[in-house]
Amino acid sequence: MTTKTYGKSTLVSRHVTEGPERAPHRSYLYAMGLNEAQIHAPLIGVVSTWNEAAPCNIALARQAQIAKKGVAAAGGTPREFTTITVTDGIAMGHAGMKSSLVSREVIADSVELTMRGHCYDALVGLAGCDKSLPGLMMAMVRLNVPSVFMYGGSILPGQFKGQTVTVQDVFEAVGKHAAGTTSDAELNALEQVACPSSGSCGGQFTANTMACVSEAIGLALPGSAGAPAPYESRDAYAFASGEAVMSLLKNKLRPRDIVTRKALENAAAIVAATGGSTNAALHLPAIAHEAGIAFDIHDIGKIFARTPYIADLKPGGRYVAMDMYGIGGVPIVMKELLTAGLMHGDCITVTGKTIAENLKDIHFPANQDVVVPVKTPLSPTGGVVVLKGNLAPEGAIVKVAGMKHLQFSGPARVFDCEEDAFAAVSARRYKEGEVIVIRYEGPKGGPGMREMLATTAALYGQGVGEKIALITDGRFSGATRGFCVGHVGPEAAVCGPIALIENGDIITLDATTGTITLEVSEDVLKARKATWQPRTHDYQSGTLWKYAQTVGAAEKGAITHPGASKETHVFADL
Repeated sequence: MTTKTYGKSTLVSRHVTEGPERAPHRSYLYAMGLNEAQIHAPLIGVVSTWNEAAPCNIALARQAQIAKKGVAAAGGTPREFTTITVTDGIAMGHAGMKSSLVSREVIADSVELTMRGHCYDALVGLAGCDKSLPGLMMAMVRLNVPSVFMYGGSILPGQFKGQTVTVQDVFEAVGKHAAGTTSDAELNALEQVACPSSGSCGGQFTANTMACVSEAIGLALPGSAGAPAPYESRDAYAFASGEAVMSLLKNKLRPRDIVTRKALENAAAIVAATGGSTNAALHLPAIAHEAGIAFDIHDIGKIFARTPYIADLKPGGRYVAMDMYGIGGVPIVMKELLTAGLMHGDCITVTGKTIAENLKDIHFPANQDVVVPVKTPLSPTGGVVVLKGNLAPEGAIVKVAGMKHLQFSGPARVFDCEEDAFAAVSARRYKEGEVIVIRYEGPKGGPGMREMLATTAALYGQGVGEKIALITDGRFSGATRGFCVGHVGPEAAVCGPIALIENGDIITLDATTGTITLEVSEDVLKARKATWQPRTHDYQSGTLWKYAQTVGAAEKGAITHPGASKETHVFADL
C-alpha cells in the first residue's frame, strides 16, 4: 500500500512529517533509522503495558514486536511506546492498592498525551493486568483514531496436590494458615506452583473479564483473548492486529463507530454470562463516557438481570481461562448469546464486519461443560447483580456466581479502613452472621477505591465465606467470592448512608430482589448525619491527592474528566 492510499494530507501525522517547516521533525525520525518512505507513511502507535512487576505484563514486549511487523507489512510505520501498569496481585492487601484504579486514568491520560504529542495516526494497544485493559480502551475511544486492542493472554494454571490452582487459592490459603489448617510448608509449596508462567490471573477475574469485553465490544479481533500468554499462537493475533489497524485507517473506521450503546450492552452481557468481575461495572461506564454515551451501573444491572450465567469459570465455578480457550474461547459464549437473542449481532467490529458476520461459522461444541447452553444455564440471571436501596441509593454490586445463598441479614461490624478489618479477621474478632462494613475506601475517601481480596480470601480460608457478608464503598477483586458487596454509593467520604452505620445495625442484602437495606429509621439516620464529620486521609499531595479532587462516583465509573459530551474537538480530526 502506498502513502496515497491513506490520504496523508488528512492524517494527524502530517503535522510532524509534511512540508519544509517539518524538516527538524523529520531529522529526528531519520536519526532512528527511518527512510523517506517510512516517514511519509502513516505513523502508528503501538503501546503496551510491559513491565517486570508481575507475570501479567512480561509477555507483552514480545507481542508488541509482532504487532509492529503487522503494521509494517500493511504499509504503516510502527512507533512503539510503553505506559505504566499497577498489578493488582502485587498491590493487594496494603496501601499500594490505592494506586490501582488511579492507574487506569494514568494509562489513558499517558497514551493520549503520547499520541497527541507525536501525532500518531492510529493505535494498537496490548495490555495484561486488570486496569490496563480498560485504560487502553478508554484512550482509544477518547482519541478516536483507528485502534485495535489485544489482550496479552492468561497465565497457565498451576497444579497442587492434583488440583488446578490460581493465585486465588494462595490468597485463601493465607486465611487457612491463620486458622491453623494450613502449615508453613504447605503454604510455601503452594505459592511456588500457583503461577507457573507469564500471563494474567487465570480465573474469570478482572483481566480475563475485560479481555472478554474487548471482543464483545468489538475493539479486539475475534478469538484474540483466548490463547494463554506463553502460546506462540498469540503471535499470529498480534501480527493480524497490526494489519487490521491499517485496514481501519484506510476505511476510516474509528472506535466511536464501534463502541455504541448496543456494543456496550454486548459487553455487559459477556460479563454476566461468564460470571465476570464486578470491576466491569466501573470500566464499562468509563469507556462509555469517552464516547459521550450515558451508561451507568444501573444500565449494566438491567443487562445482568436478563442474561443467563453460562460459563463455569473460577472463582465461582470450576474452570480457568485456558479451559474456555480449549473449547473455542470467547466466540463460543458470544455465539450462544447471539443465537438466544441476547447479543446485538449488527454491531460493527475492528474486522470491518459485524458481530453476526464474525460468528457465522462458530458452532457450539458438544461433550464439554465449560460453557453450557442458554436453555440450561448455571443460573437464569447473570453471575453479577446490581443492588440498590436506602444503604446504596447510587447502587452497589455483588458477584453471585457460585453462591448458594442469595439473601443475608445480620448486624453490622464497622471498620473505617481495610487494615483494621483485615487485622480483626486475622484475629477472628467477628461473629458468624455479621455483616462486616469497610468504609472510607471509596474513590475519594480511600483515595483510590481499593480492592479487598486479602480480607475476603482470609474469610474463605477460615471457612466462614458463606457465613459472613461484607460490604464496602471500595472494590473487590474479580477473585473475590462470597456475599461481598462493593461500590456502595454514595461513598462514606461524601456522607453516603454507609458513613452512618453503627455497630449492631441490621443490614439486609437480597440478590434476588436487587436490594440493600439498612434497617434504621430515616429519623435516626438524619440525626446521625447532623453530627457526622468529614474524615481526612493521609494523601494530601501527589497523584492520589489530585485523583481525589477530580474523581466522581462509582455509579458513573469513577471518572475524572468531563468526557466526550463536552468536547470541542476530537484528536483524530486535527
